[in-house]
Amino acid sequence: MKTINRRNFLKFALTSGLVIGSGGIFSACKVNEEGMLKKNLEVKFLRQIITSDSKSSRCLMWQADSPMTEPQVEVRLKNSAESMKFSAVNSSFTDDGEKNLQYTAQLENLLPSSDYEYRILDGESCTDFFELKTPSEKKFKAIIFPDSQSSDYDVWGKIAQLAFEKNPDAEFFINVGDIVDNGEDKNQWRAWMEKVSAQMKKIPFVPVMGNHETYTRDWQVRFPVAYINYFAVPDNGVENFARRFYSFDFGAAHFVVLDSQWDELEKFQPNLIEVQKNWLREDLAKNSKAWKIALIHKDVLQYRINGRPERLEGFSDVGEIFMPEFESLNFDAVFTAHLHTYRNRGRLKNFVADESGPLYILTGLAGDVRYSNLWIDHALDKVIAPQPEIDNYLTLEIYDKNFSAKCFLSDGSQFDEVNLRKD
Repeated sequence: MKTINRRNFLKFALTSGLVIGSGGIFSACKVNEEGMLKKNLEVKFLRQIITSDSKSSRCLMWQADSPMTEPQVEVRLKNSAESMKFSAVNSSFTDDGEKNLQYTAQLENLLPSSDYEYRILDGESCTDFFELKTPSEKKFKAIIFPDSQSSDYDVWGKIAQLAFEKNPDAEFFINVGDIVDNGEDKNQWRAWMEKVSAQMKKIPFVPVMGNHETYTRDWQVRFPVAYINYFAVPDNGVENFARRFYSFDFGAAHFVVLDSQWDELEKFQPNLIEVQKNWLREDLAKNSKAWKIALIHKDVLQYRINGRPERLEGFSDVGEIFMPEFESLNFDAVFTAHLHTYRNRGRLKNFVADESGPLYILTGLAGDVRYSNLWIDHALDKVIAPQPEIDNYLTLEIYDKNFSAKCFLSDGSQFDEVNLRKD
């Protein structure tokens, strides 16, 4: 048998269109490849999901109308002649009386600060190519959306499209829980995703679970089947609590996404508070990023309510449980939602205003469910959205030692800004 040296093997592999590489199969794109593959493959709700470190990896998910026989993702540097292929797994699930035919692929060994393009393959069929950009270590911008739950998701679509149009340089986007109004209603999930389908193909999504993700169609509490299955977020390594809470790095920041639904989900998975606190401490012990940011749906403050004199101003159970953790672990900022009102509290420590503590921002609303004249202003509120409130979104920019959070209304005007700096 004739042997072949490494140089000749690589030459053979490239001319034949195949090179084995770490993390995937590398293929040299042939001149006539576009003619060989039929661009007739259609997938639905194609989305990038955040991974633990997006500078070198990405999760892709999509739905299909019929089973795929050889689902793959082909990825290449923009204008490159070589590509990598990654197999997709069937991640289908059944909810709301319907089977969601779904596929998931994990992309690895990407280069940081690089412009890629990818497409979905199935046998001889393919989709068009879509953008995929990996971040650098120095600078990024993200868009943060509050509760988008709605009866009419056109309202969500308008604020989302405004945010993306004004911030074409955003590298990922966040929704701080209550993504939909009813977690079992398949039509609401479709309506939500349709409004951001163009953006989800291009930049990663960071989901946060809210209490409305746990509701049945008749408004009883259940395990959040749709949320858990739609978003393959990074593994937290905690048995029985997969996709409930997680963390990820992006640029110079470490993000922690927490689950505030311990009341709703106690009978399904008890002891969430202690499990999550222990995980949080272990996660932060491994962190080396300059900035630490927490995302959690329910807010840390308790508000007085018009018409309910017995309800006192103070702190919620979320605040009482986790604010000491955020302080001891030296978090820089905490973004919450749930109350459908924008409130900037500045920096708090030991339950009082203190410039040495984390910044706390209640992010507002991005849907059509409004709580007009419900909350009585809290003594710790520093900036309150114009009343009656309309939809809003936030941008978050981190550049080396600089942090900037800005809030914008649905007319495009900016009404709040917070800047932090590390010496």
